[in-house]
Amino acid sequence: MSYYDAKEGAFTSFLQNFTYKDMVKMSNGQTNTDVILIGAGVMSATLGTLLKELAPDWKITVFEKLDKPGEESSNEWNNAGTGHSALCELNYTTEKPDGTVDISKAIKINEQFQLSRQFWSYLVESDLISNPQDFIMPLPHISYVQGEKNVQFLKNRFEALSTNPLFEGMEFSDNPEKLKEWIPLMLKDRTLDKPIAATKIDSGTDVNFGALTRMLIDHLASKNVDIRYNHQVNDLKRTPDGLWEVKVQSDSGKLEYLNAKFVFIGGGGGSLPLLQKTGIPESKHVGGFPVSGLFLVCKNPEIVEQHHAKVYGKAAVGAPPMSVPHLDTRYIDNKKSLLFGPFAGFSPKFLKTGSNMDLLGSVKPNNVLTMLSAGAKNMGLTKYLVQQLMLSKEQRIEELREFVPNAKSEDWDIVVAGQRVQVIKDTEAGGKGTLQFGTEVVTGADGSVAALLGASPGASTAVHVMLEIINKCFPQHAKEWEPKIKEMVPSYGVSLVENPELFRELHTSTAKVLGLDEDILNGGNYPEDEIQELEKV
Repeated sequence: MSYYDAKEGAFTSFLQNFTYKDMVKMSNGQTNTDVILIGAGVMSATLGTLLKELAPDWKITVFEKLDKPGEESSNEWNNAGTGHSALCELNYTTEKPDGTVDISKAIKINEQFQLSRQFWSYLVESDLISNPQDFIMPLPHISYVQGEKNVQFLKNRFEALSTNPLFEGMEFSDNPEKLKEWIPLMLKDRTLDKPIAATKIDSGTDVNFGALTRMLIDHLASKNVDIRYNHQVNDLKRTPDGLWEVKVQSDSGKLEYLNAKFVFIGGGGGSLPLLQKTGIPESKHVGGFPVSGLFLVCKNPEIVEQHHAKVYGKAAVGAPPMSVPHLDTRYIDNKKSLLFGPFAGFSPKFLKTGSNMDLLGSVKPNNVLTMLSAGAKNMGLTKYLVQQLMLSKEQRIEELREFVPNAKSEDWDIVVAGQRVQVIKDTEAGGKGTLQFGTEVVTGADGSVAALLGASPGASTAVHVMLEIINKCFPQHAKEWEPKIKEMVPSYGVSLVENPELFRELHTSTAKVLGLDEDILNGGNYPEDEIQELEKV
């Protein structure tokens, strides 16, 4: 065979194997990047910001299917914004058979939230973001219960928490006159036919995670991070050289293929289908169950001004933890609002802007038994969801009256909140098809891909979760990056509960930077000599 015949044969073989995908790559170019972040929510924004501080030269690309950041789970109307630190959430403290209260989960979540405070404080001090009052405000956190048994539980919880340095300043009262001072709207016109009690701590916050996300994304854009809106990731595939090839489609229909060393799937409820497309072993036997939420929003300014706190109650017997009722003061667009809920709803969509085929499409041969087992185990949850779906507005108002006795239907509107996809997986403790109520991270064995699934405490612990991902996925940089991480998050690697002086120092300094200090010192019930010491820090 001549040289020319060989060349012609090779060219013929190339044409025979040439695909439309190859043509797209040739026309657009095969783009390489160091990191791809899928979804422009608070998780991707946090991870991107951390990585830009740790590795400024890395090329980062963000893909968001909507036309702006933070519009799904991170959005202020889709997120409770509690700044989850277990100050008032009763589902983070469980009662043992002997009546004592297990506070280990509360301590864990509180410590994780402190990392977020420290990182936000670093960003403000470094002039990477500004005007912290646009995303975080001081607000008392209150736990409220009715009935003799619940009052005793709350008292036991208070006694267990109040001696812990992370919960200093917490008060307990079962005196209606005192409660009128704390929550006047809730005590007005209340018939006191059963015992009531509450705990209050003034160092709580309201966090607008939508506003925070937009700030972080704007910062990333200023650091030459490539942020592409109206771009949907359709597929992920491992290449022979160990990279991830990501198939992306714009709203105009244009296809593009990018190769990345690391991919983070932070698309809220939309993360599960993309995780499944990776084909990694860790994505097997994992499913998701979508739950939507509704809130009552007060439209009467006079009523809004009568309440100033986040007040969490106890979930009804048989109800899931995500259904804990709360009456929340919120600051949205620098305006005070009042919300009550959540009421559970159901949609087969994994995102508010998703497809009705999302749930069905997530069922695969490797997780069908997991999903079926979860369904069999959680008939009570199914019954609860059906009951919630059938509630009329007046019935929802009736539930509100447990908190606001004289609530009138005409003062409240219904708002549909975000979609949450509760993780279902096989566990040693719960067996096949265990429904998880929390935040889950799935990481590939080689650390080249990670996905975030689940719900609360979610956004509040974003910094902790993203630092965990950095540890798992970039162990080769651990020693190099540790000093910078400790600069950004001073308590990194340290137990705050075991170092109360460090906690007080950091809690006070971050409060000052974030504009929370005056309210905490004036209303936090610290002893006078301790306030003087804190003011010196």
